[in-house]
Amino acid sequence: MKSASADALAALPGVGRPPQAARPIVDGRKGRLHILDVYAQGCNVKERVMSRSSNAAVLEGFGSAVNTDHLGELEEYVAPDSVDHDPAPGQVPGPEGYEEMFATMRRAFPDLHIEVEHVMATDDEIAFAYTITGTHLGELMGHSATGKTVRYRGMQISRFADGKMVERWGSSDELGMLQQLGLT
Repeated sequence: MKSASADALAALPGVGRPPQAARPIVDGRKGRLHILDVYAQGCNVKERVMSRSSNAAVLEGFGSAVNTDHLGELEEYVAPDSVDHDPAPGQVPGPEGYEEMFATMRRAFPDLHIEVEHVMATDDEIAFAYTITGTHLGELMGHSATGKTVRYRGMQISRFADGKMVERWGSSDELGMLQQLGLT
C-alpha cells in the first residue's frame, strides 16, 4: 500500500520515489516540528531537512519571544528588510514593526499566547495555523479593557533566507476577536 507521505516526497523536485517505509520530512502536529528519517534517491535530503530544521528553529524562537514578552529578541529572527504583506496599521518593515505590533497586542492582552496547531514546510517557507488566546486588560484600538477572554484562529506563511524570516503573509480572525469582546 502506498503512503501519502511517500507520494509527497516523490513530488519534490529532484527526489526519486522513496521506499514505501519512508516517512514525512516534517511532522508539525501540535506546534512541534520533528525532523524524521527520510529515504530518497538522487537528491541531498539531509540538506533539505537541515534547511527546514533551521527555519523551524527561527520560527520557534520568534514564537517564544512573543509568548514570553521578550520582543527585543525578534531582531534575531527577522531580517532588517523583512516584508509583511499583511501588516497591522502603521506597521513598519523589519523586526521593529513586529516588536511594536506585538507590544500593542501585549498591552491589550498581557497574557497573550499563540499556540501553533498545524505546520507544513518547504525548503524556504513554513505555513502554519495557530490559535491566539488572551484576556483583554488594556486599551485596544481605542477601546477600554473589557476583562473578557478571547480565543481566535489564524494562518500564516513565512519565507526564510540566511537564517531569518524575510517575508510574511497571514490573516487572523480579528472580527471574531472583536465580537468576543463585544466591540462590534
